[in-house]
Amino acid sequence: MSTTYETRYASSPAETKHMDTEALRSNFLIEKLFEENKVTLVYTHYDRYIAGGVMPVGQVVRLETIDALKAPYFLERRELGLINIGGAGTVTVNGESFDIDFKEAMYIGQGNEEVLFSSKEDNKPAKFYINSAPAHHAYPTKKVTKADAEIVELGSLETANHRVINKLLVAGVVDTCQLQMGMTELKTGSVWNTMPAHTHDRRMEVYCYFEVPEGQAVCHFMGQPQETRHIWMQNEQAVISPPWSVHAGAATSNYTFIWGMAGENMDYGDMDGCAITALK
Repeated sequence: MSTTYETRYASSPAETKHMDTEALRSNFLIEKLFEENKVTLVYTHYDRYIAGGVMPVGQVVRLETIDALKAPYFLERRELGLINIGGAGTVTVNGESFDIDFKEAMYIGQGNEEVLFSSKEDNKPAKFYINSAPAHHAYPTKKVTKADAEIVELGSLETANHRVINKLLVAGVVDTCQLQMGMTELKTGSVWNTMPAHTHDRRMEVYCYFEVPEGQAVCHFMGQPQETRHIWMQNEQAVISPPWSVHAGAATSNYTFIWGMAGENMDYGDMDGCAITALK
């Protein structure tokens, strides 16, 4: 079987505030996303969200169902989004193939029984970062490039958060049930993301950090605004953010990160802001 998974249960603010470093990492950090010729997944009980990665090398890798879904195939009651953070690859959905290049995205709707992943070159394999959420309707499969995205430029070099937000799988670009995904690229000299910090109690979120230069690292901040914690992260790792938690980061260099979220509201601007000076 090429698909493996682990389960992460939901944690409340009360118990999270007492976690030490190892407990925080084991509950929220996804350390290894990509293994050769495997689909590696984390099933979280925050909105039943799944995050993981696929890295095909020299063979086609099939997305298989997992026991936690109690379904004959993975997308029977789910939708899936992906962004390629590696070499050029191909995703085949029920016999239809889509070429997905670096930083290109794809949405795959509910009801698609067969999903196959492959790379164009074995020495530069594709790395498909995937997110999945429960679905109630079958929307069409669609490839989305940065040219299709809704793009917003925010921040400034003076506040070290000059960044470009590429909204790839969001309303207005592609129809989804609840899944949203996008990619934020920080400019040279900027290190902070998602500042001022915020929470959105009706949606959970997962961040995947990549393009972190060798020898550099990201410090991801989480927790309630008045009870924050941090997790140090390396390149191509992901972190789960509960609905009650802030989610922001600073690194020792500029970088790129993918945000994915699901919940009961599709409004990207649905958030409760927190002043920087109010964080503790």
